[in-house]
Amino acid sequence: MSEFLMLMGQYPWLFISLAFVFAAVIGSFINVVIYRLPVMLKREWQQECEEYLAHYQPEAFKLLRSKQLLKPIDNLPAKFNLLLPGSACPQCQHQIKPWHNLPMVGWLWLRGKCANCQQPISVRYPLFELLSALLVAVAAWHFGPTWQFAAAALLTFALLALAGIDLDEMLLPDQLTLPVLWLGLAVNYFGLFVPLSDGVMGAIAGYLSLWSVFWLFKLITGKEGMGYGDFKLLALLGAWLGWQMLPLIILLSSLIGAVVGISMMLLKNMQRNNPIPFGPYLVMAGWIALVWGQDIVRWYLGGW
Repeated sequence: MSEFLMLMGQYPWLFISLAFVFAAVIGSFINVVIYRLPVMLKREWQQECEEYLAHYQPEAFKLLRSKQLLKPIDNLPAKFNLLLPGSACPQCQHQIKPWHNLPMVGWLWLRGKCANCQQPISVRYPLFELLSALLVAVAAWHFGPTWQFAAAALLTFALLALAGIDLDEMLLPDQLTLPVLWLGLAVNYFGLFVPLSDGVMGAIAGYLSLWSVFWLFKLITGKEGMGYGDFKLLALLGAWLGWQMLPLIILLSSLIGAVVGISMMLLKNMQRNNPIPFGPYLVMAGWIALVWGQDIVRWYLGGW
């Protein structure tokens, strides 16, 4: 292992290239997580609701079943998880061949269309693969062949999955957010990014800061300005990067959100009351803070 790390240190271009290819492959799996995890959660919630009705409202449950109102939320196979069944065209359900599933290359090979039914395949699939590869390659360049890079790559993959799910479903699932939060505290037990005490305070302050804004906004307007998933996501970033990075993350995410929101209203004539997921902006700000946060803070403090 040490010899491999020494080799990667001697040839940084090779290390960055390997990181790019590896992250592109993982980016393909991230697309699977973005699509399948919400479906799995909806199925689980539906099953829990049916079990509740069957136990506490048996007459209502029997009536709903007799009228065939309790139907599956999708037409997918019963055995459906992150690994099974294999990838297939969402239109014709034709199984995608392994060589057609190569990150980015497969989509270009097929010219963005299903090999069987010729229906268009969304460009978001190769874009997420490319984004995953680029972000991890930048992390490899910044951190080098270190444990910091390995942890940063894991965090990058998780953040991409959370951003994609939030864009699609307006949801930041606890099944992703909470394990990654605990993983951040675990890596900082060894002081990988910040001391553990800073990570713990970051998780607490991250959650309470947006929680406070949520209730203040609700008291003033009577409306909910964000979801609880955003609190947990900021807590996750605080656990990884420490409480010191929270002001930068909040400022950057607010600026990015304002620019994107105003642009969408101008270009798409979007209404001001339309909900916009805040998770992707936190993800962008958090990743910037992961790689360049210390440099930005030093630059800012050096200007005073």
